[in-house]
Amino acid sequence: MGFLLVVAVIALIAVAVTQNRPLTTNKKYGIVLDAGSSHTNLYIYEWPAEKENDTGVVQQVHVCEVEGPGISAYADTVEKVGVPLRHCMDKAKEIVPQGKHQETPVYLGATAGMRLLRLENGDTAKKVLSAVEVALRSYPFRFQGARILSGEEEGAYGWITLNYLLGNFKESIWPEFLPRIFFSAGTIGALDLGGASTQITFVPDQENIESLEDTANFHLYGKKYTVYTHSFLCYGKDQALRLKLLQDVLGSSTGRLEDPCFHQGYERTFDILYLRKTPCTPLNVTLPSYSQLQIVGTGDHETCLISIEKIFNIVDCPYSSCSFNGIFLPPVSGDFGAFSAFYYVMDFLNVTKKPMDKVTETMKTFCSKSWDEVKAEFPAIKEKYLSEYCFSGTYILSLLGQRYNFTKEKWRNIHFLGKIRNSDAGWTLGYMLNLTNMIPAEQPYTRPLSHASYISLMAVCSILVVSVLFIGCVTYRKPKCLKKEII
Repeated sequence: MGFLLVVAVIALIAVAVTQNRPLTTNKKYGIVLDAGSSHTNLYIYEWPAEKENDTGVVQQVHVCEVEGPGISAYADTVEKVGVPLRHCMDKAKEIVPQGKHQETPVYLGATAGMRLLRLENGDTAKKVLSAVEVALRSYPFRFQGARILSGEEEGAYGWITLNYLLGNFKESIWPEFLPRIFFSAGTIGALDLGGASTQITFVPDQENIESLEDTANFHLYGKKYTVYTHSFLCYGKDQALRLKLLQDVLGSSTGRLEDPCFHQGYERTFDILYLRKTPCTPLNVTLPSYSQLQIVGTGDHETCLISIEKIFNIVDCPYSSCSFNGIFLPPVSGDFGAFSAFYYVMDFLNVTKKPMDKVTETMKTFCSKSWDEVKAEFPAIKEKYLSEYCFSGTYILSLLGQRYNFTKEKWRNIHFLGKIRNSDAGWTLGYMLNLTNMIPAEQPYTRPLSHASYISLMAVCSILVVSVLFIGCVTYRKPKCLKKEII
């Protein structure tokens, strides 16, 4: 009897332990470097080896900001471009399990900064990418290439990232750890603003997209998507400021420029050739003869808005509707997620959730403050960034409100987003999601028994244990009810 009890208990424990032991971690990893115009970030992603409808379930597990400027800034010192990457790549070696190093792909995507450098000097751009490749190949990962993304790719991959993180690909078997945040049907549009370019991407209501070069097609989670996407090179916030200053200078006869987009009391002096050191400056433009330009802030939002309008060509439009510079734009509709500099500027101004009227009022108040007031209120922010928030906020209002035609009603549909579920909004995750279509799926780890078999065996073993205990109790210790009463 004791032997049967021991066997039954051992069987019960063995089945439970075997069935419920932790699943073997069967994950894949990928590394994407976002080489932007002002800086480079390294992102590490992981996903289960099994896939859903041929697209992996990818999560961001780490982000590392590379010290120094973007890789395009190393045009004159190409041999040094790989040095700042070492810290983040060494960190990646620690985070990705050593046994996964050789199979982990590494991609570097360069955006608007390198697109401008390629326009300026194609050979130098190639040398920068070659030097980056040499640096990345020195690590034990599977290097897959360093390339310059087109603006349309950047916009489209940002759209994928946004809708993936928000759970808008409803047709998939959506993972539980990514609950839906917005409950509107379909996908939402993506608005991205960098230093050198800006992108708008969405699925338009109208089927006829008049400009075919502004379309992209994707097959994700068992469904095909056709999106409108356009990237405006030279209209990121940094390059847009240069374009505005250039227009102001051309209309001025002196080297002293009173600028309403800077706070009253703010002054900056720089070489006039600064406005020429970019392919965004038209070649036929003749700069003034003076060598130094002095900017004196006057701090007026409405006048600043008028000066910004000069950088957009809104006259020529060969289509039924345009944004600016003759670029086709379907009517915007539905929800949009605005990230990167859109978010950072609006977050600084504390207007990410305010209606358009309130944003305008905030901009008027902020721009009208003196430079001394602003510095005293935000002592921890670098002067270079702090001085440009008046321009950046006004530029965003101009771009979204007037050029993209987000009216007061449609402005409510813009959601300014930084991180979503611990993942950064941007193009890199969408890039990784798209690339996982080319990674072979592996068989997922399966438990030894089906759920029904497991329950049946546990029930049999439990009944056996209880039966043995009951028989033993009856045999060796008779209950009172079974004892004969002695008279």
